[in-house]
Amino acid sequence: MKKLIALFILFGVVLATPSYAAGTAAAPSLWESLRKKIEAMTPKKKLVTTTAAGGVRGALADADDLYWKGESEAVDEDELSAFKKAIALIDTGDKLAAQAAFADFIKQSPDSPLRGDAETALAQLKTGK
Repeated sequence: MKKLIALFILFGVVLATPSYAAGTAAAPSLWESLRKKIEAMTPKKKLVTTTAAGGVRGALADADDLYWKGESEAVDEDELSAFKKAIALIDTGDKLAAQAAFADFIKQSPDSPLRGDAETALAQLKTGK
């Protein structure tokens, strides 16, 4: 009977002990997270027509203040293609050309939503990681 109780206690201790090795997943690298981010972005199309939206009677609001349901972060098509080309240079292993491409992206698109990512990528390339 004592052996049976000892066996149950030992079994309970083994089950209660957390498995530390199972929970150690490596964090995604900067390049993987940038690839995922640009895949989720939608390029802005250049419209040649003027569009308008109606509002509630008596409401004074600018078009910039309106909320559009389902609106995702959009970036200019040229900016997105330039950023993708810089990422592609990293994939080929040409880090010097990738540095130049990210630096050029920052100069050409100072107001881009991808500017912070480009600066981070450029800093990581300069450190040699």
